[in-house]
Amino acid sequence: MARSPLTLAASVTSALPQAGVVGVRALTEGAAGRFDTAVADLDDGRRVVIRVPNDATAERELVAQSRALRALTPGVRALLPFRAPEPLGEATVDGMRASVVDLMDGYRVDAAELPPGRGAATGIGAAIAALHALPTSVVRVEGLPVQTSDQVRAEISRLLDRVAALHRIPVPLLRRWSHATAADRLWRFEATVVGGGIGAESFLIADVAGVPRVVGLFDWHGLAVGDPAVDLRWLASAPAAADDVFDAYAAAGVHAPDAALRTRARLYAELEFARWLVHGDDEQRDDIVDDAVALLEALSESVRDDDLLEDEGPDVDDALSLLERMPQPRAEVDTSMQTDAFDPADLGEYADTGRLGETRDVEPSIDPDATAPIDMSSWSGAPRSAERGSWDDAGDEHADEATRASDAALRRWAASE
Repeated sequence: MARSPLTLAASVTSALPQAGVVGVRALTEGAAGRFDTAVADLDDGRRVVIRVPNDATAERELVAQSRALRALTPGVRALLPFRAPEPLGEATVDGMRASVVDLMDGYRVDAAELPPGRGAATGIGAAIAALHALPTSVVRVEGLPVQTSDQVRAEISRLLDRVAALHRIPVPLLRRWSHATAADRLWRFEATVVGGGIGAESFLIADVAGVPRVVGLFDWHGLAVGDPAVDLRWLASAPAAADDVFDAYAAAGVHAPDAALRTRARLYAELEFARWLVHGDDEQRDDIVDDAVALLEALSESVRDDDLLEDEGPDVDDALSLLERMPQPRAEVDTSMQTDAFDPADLGEYADTGRLGETRDVEPSIDPDATAPIDMSSWSGAPRSAERGSWDDAGDEHADEATRASDAALRRWAASE
């Protein structure tokens, strides 16, 4: 049974003994009942949010969120062009740890409805770049998760082994993912600070002079060091805005260019289906397993004629290796100093892979980076997307672990063009 706003207001006074509550109202977060949440008005003019988890999984997420926010010292926050929630206090409610943070105003934009062009799309791209530009010491000092590129790759290999052992995944799909995991050039990336899978709905938007601007990021419980592509996987469900987000991200980034970034982002989006299947098996839920199998079959059909790596050309290392194998010209009469000019631009960057599900006779004018949606109309178990609105209506939680995995998969592949 949900706790009343008055009960939550009492928790505020426990967390902030010097504060007086002069008003309180319920806050709807679209979190599938995993948290009880309310907004309280304090006598000093502040407005705060009190959140109480309803199960052990939600409590672990709340603890991770609080830990990540503590890592954001004033100096770190000054490096960000947007706000993060300010932790104000903690309390215990019915044996569960509760947190109190300040309320951040703004509205959310769902990935499928993110418009292209200047505004929310470019703002989110630049905001993700700013997050990834934070020094990794922010994460390391707090003892938060840190993964190298090799460790990320190994983790995916273990996931594929687990999925293969279930014998419920289409063979072509498993082959597709195994091919991508085995490609060395895909995993030459620089690990950065990441949000651990944030999406468009994780950001708060406000209209400034008529232009949407990113003013806050409220989802921090996945703060870690890892693959920057994990924070861009949601773009598979935002085909209209994907190019603008990627372009803004690249323009604002401080790290070396990553030609395989979009390919890995697409791979991570697809792997949400695999994680959903594994979760169903772990929980011994036949309904979840059946849903996951249906999703995997639909995905396999969608990408039947597509290879994640088929359009990728050689990278610089491959080109240099090729040059080293070329026979050198025999010196003739001229013995003056000469230099073989090498212009990396002449080699070009290998392109991202083509459109998911496109056939080999697709017209060249079609955007090669767009992602073809999967028809999910036959899947009765599809969770509803969280409603857009203010922070009050959006919140920073995902659904419970099972619903979160399913919702992530649906968001990334069920969006219409």
